[in-house]
Amino acid sequence: MPNALLFIGVMSGSSLDGIDVALTEISHDTCKVIATHFQAYPVAIKQSLLSLHFSSENELEKSALMANELARLYAEAVNALLAKNKVNLNEVAAVGCHGQTIRHQPRLGDEMGYTIQLGNNALLAELTNLTVVGDFRSRDIAAGGQGAPLVPAFHRAVFSSSNKNRAIINIGGIANISYVAKTGETIGFDSGPGNMLLDHWVKLHLGQDYDADGTWAASGNTQQALLESMLSDPYFALPPPKSTGRDLFNATWLMNHLTKTAYKPEDVARTLVELTSHTICQAIAQHCANVDELYLCGGGTHNQLLKETLQSSLQIPLSTTDALGVNVDWVEAAAFAWLAKQTLSAMPSNLPAATGAAGLRVLGAIYPN
Repeated sequence: MPNALLFIGVMSGSSLDGIDVALTEISHDTCKVIATHFQAYPVAIKQSLLSLHFSSENELEKSALMANELARLYAEAVNALLAKNKVNLNEVAAVGCHGQTIRHQPRLGDEMGYTIQLGNNALLAELTNLTVVGDFRSRDIAAGGQGAPLVPAFHRAVFSSSNKNRAIINIGGIANISYVAKTGETIGFDSGPGNMLLDHWVKLHLGQDYDADGTWAASGNTQQALLESMLSDPYFALPPPKSTGRDLFNATWLMNHLTKTAYKPEDVARTLVELTSHTICQAIAQHCANVDELYLCGGGTHNQLLKETLQSSLQIPLSTTDALGVNVDWVEAAAFAWLAKQTLSAMPSNLPAATGAAGLRVLGAIYPN
């Protein structure tokens, strides 16, 4: 592996808002985010990506062309970060690129399933003149795992404490939780929807990408019958390891719970906030025994109503990962920089307790510069 300690993480998550790029300096147990860049998805790209989550005519060609387009956008974002911060290419060991998830079906009944993250990593290497590491999920699925979540290993490496049991709550499109015990034992899983359903509902009724601070949702009232209907989904009762995405929690899923009663739109929004909060709190109570500290990260951290709803149900004060040295908006991008370093070092980076894989595996495919 090159001597350089600088790694770039590229993350585009299930919220489909755009591309997070983080330049990091990584040592054995620290990850310092040096610089960041965000590049929003053009509206047409977001709409195309949404359509690719479901079967359609000629979807194979559409997916391949979108992978190329995403590689160009990723390269623009990486090159903008480097130029803005006057970083030489020879200082960067690699780019870790998650890609854009459009399907996630890790198990099909009792059979091995699949996960698809679009992004042409070979083209990204060409356009940046950097080594690129991608396709992090496939090896874990080949070993019988879910391929997700992958960030718990990073959370353990960077956020662990020798005298505190910590839970890291990441709220993006999907919410996931890592429980890092002071012994080092770590589990992780997706608790359910994060911002995904609420963002869809806000777009549908307000034409906005999200509900800033939860202001609109705060004008409504939680509808208990609707909440109980949504909570009846079998996913919430599954034990870890488990992962999910837009394959399950999508517009159709939401509408199926809205067919029997006419609700005010703002009441649905408020109930969706409660759904995210309730499922996170329930998961912590069931699977994060003796937790001492709770830390939030991800886009949901900026929703004040969601934070207040979470805090009202938890006995432990909420902090953010800012207190642990990584800004809430850049944790996942930093994680994929760390994952790239693990790959180049031939070190495993999955956690079987989080993904269900048969054992530790070195993840990722390398596209050398």
